Amino acid sequence: MLRIFILCALAVLAKAQFQPQPTGRILEPPIPRLCAQRTIHERFNGKGYYFSWADSRTAGQEIDWLAARNFCRQRCMDLVSLETSAENEFIKSRIVQNNIKYIWTSGRLCDFKGCDRPDLQPPNINGWFWTAELQKLAPTTDRNQNDWSPSGGIGKPQPDNREALQGGAPENCLAVLNQFYNDGVNWHDVACHHKKSWVCEENDSLLKYVRFINPNLRV
Repeated sequence: MLRIFILCALAVLAKAQFQPQPTGRILEPPIPRLCAQRTIHERFNGKGYYFSWADSRTAGQEIDWLAARNFCRQRCMDLVSLETSAENEFIKSRIVQNNIKYIWTSGRLCDFKGCDRPDLQPPNINGWFWTAELQKLAPTTDRNQNDWSPSGGIGKPQPDNREALQGGAPENCLAVLNQFYNDGVNWHDVACHHKKSWVCEENDSLLKYVRFINPNLRV
């Protein structure tokens, strides 16, 4: 019964992700041709990764969170989900080695239709999830189960929704910042309209879908 509840709950989140954004933009489906031609810069634990700074076509580019997700999804990938400590350290090491200021991840605050469930309350503690995998993050108060920075722009532990508190946009997306506030390489909540480098991770669901509808295409 619990498994059914969880699957139903995740289905609600998945459907909500495809709703039009305030700007009219939507989450895009994969493009089979681009999936077959996707670039893999490195593999880790069976998954292929794309680093925007390592591709001459995107090196130096910075884009907002939704644009980054769509770039990845068109290629049967998605923004990286840092689900394990090993994966988190792998990605952080590449950020440091290449002197990258910040990257987008698939992490997002559940603040849209369907996010009023009791298990997601309060949202700033229990409402964060990896959109690429529809997997909830540990509560933000459980500092041993995440990598939120102990500081930020106003000196408070992340996530702090700083920009919204200062009269700007809500900080609903999760980025990894490299010593941006002299606080190490850690997770920060950031307003989704900001532009950053990005990391894509192969997405099993999208790959299976494209292979199913294009059985003769080598993906």
